[in-house]
Amino acid sequence: MCGIIGLLIKKEPLRVHLGEWMVPMLIGMTERGPDSAGLAIFSKSLPVGQLKISLYSGLTTEGADFNWTGMRHHADETLGISSTIQHYDNHAILTFVGNPEPVKHWIHEHYPAVHILSTGSSIDLFKDVGSPAAVVSRYRLGLLQGSHLVGHTRMATESAVTPDRAHPFTAGEDFCLVHNGSLSNPYGIRRMLESHGIHFDTDNDTEAACRFLEWRLREGDTLEEAIQKSFTELDGFFTFLMGTANQLALIRDPFACKPAVVAETDDYVAIASEFRSLAHLPDIQNAHIFEPAPEEMYVWKI
Repeated sequence: MCGIIGLLIKKEPLRVHLGEWMVPMLIGMTERGPDSAGLAIFSKSLPVGQLKISLYSGLTTEGADFNWTGMRHHADETLGISSTIQHYDNHAILTFVGNPEPVKHWIHEHYPAVHILSTGSSIDLFKDVGSPAAVVSRYRLGLLQGSHLVGHTRMATESAVTPDRAHPFTAGEDFCLVHNGSLSNPYGIRRMLESHGIHFDTDNDTEAACRFLEWRLREGDTLEEAIQKSFTELDGFFTFLMGTANQLALIRDPFACKPAVVAETDDYVAIASEFRSLAHLPDIQNAHIFEPAPEEMYVWKI
């Protein structure tokens, strides 16, 4: 049993403090997922050529005292790049110009205990173990701004309670997925993807779904086409909520085993596992509120 939340602002999105709206939504799902929490927020894309990598130091010996500035200088000297870094507690965002793959490979080689959370030009990702309220406080998530977000609270059933197994899961650039449910064929999906050279970081079933969908996107599918193939290839029960640089997408399995509710107004779309996480939102009394149908795609674009 886990909790999902999603929020997309339709009008003047970059002027809205999404964090203020999100905090009650995320904390409202605490009983569904008390052991860890995470949030991916999408904002205006960086200038062409620039990318950012969200990083987590909680698995290092230094933890929140990790020397991020030293790591940045080391990267600039070794890779010949010019980067900047912003950090708070266990989290940092490294921004640079160029191909992200050499940078990620360098991080894995020189700082193997630093976990790469996400890569892209618009996504920032935060996740950690602990109650949703503790994670919100630790990373000051209430201050975040952006156009749309995907969040999750986890009660682990398929793998250990660790930061890398918390949601959202990411793959590629500017793509993330959160999941409530359980897949019955994640290792079959994993073996198929590994034959295409795709590397896995955890044993979590959600990672299989995330990497499958991102693989289909890289193969040229639209998000809708990738999702349609997931209905055939992914077996089990699930509610998936996905974010890209300019889209928010929601699907449920053919039997709609896991709950979801959507509230939509002229100003926003909000999604949660339970209505109580939506009840505080502005003008909620006038929102169109509905339960998503099974095996139906719901895609909202920025």
